[in-house]
Amino acid sequence: MLIVVCGCCVAGNTTLVTALRELGLDAHNVAQEHSGVPKLWLKRCPDLLVYLDASLPVIKTRRDVPWGEERLTAQHERLRDARRCADLYIQTDPLTREQVVATVLDYIGKNKDSLTNHCSKAPYIEEIPKCHDK
Repeated sequence: MLIVVCGCCVAGNTTLVTALRELGLDAHNVAQEHSGVPKLWLKRCPDLLVYLDASLPVIKTRRDVPWGEERLTAQHERLRDARRCADLYIQTDPLTREQVVATVLDYIGKNKDSLTNHCSKAPYIEEIPKCHDK
């Protein structure tokens, strides 16, 4: 199973991918928040797309970032397609690293038989997959 993680800066993307890899899972971080390519995440053809989010006040407690709400809004705009297509959305503000990992593992355990590769939903990378309305 190929897992792609994306989300805004400082939401825990790299931390989650590292933890999942340590558990032997094939996880990758796609820096969609920095890309003007709306479906960059889809190029990996994930079986599971995880979207992590965080609010600016919590981001600022996690790291000294020189940017504000305007940049976070721009990131959310770049992430719009990934958010809409995510199999699992996690707002990380109230969660520890361990709780985020546990949430993903729980989701996999409950849904492993029903996860479908995102590229099978969209035969061509250029085509927007039929995703959830969120």
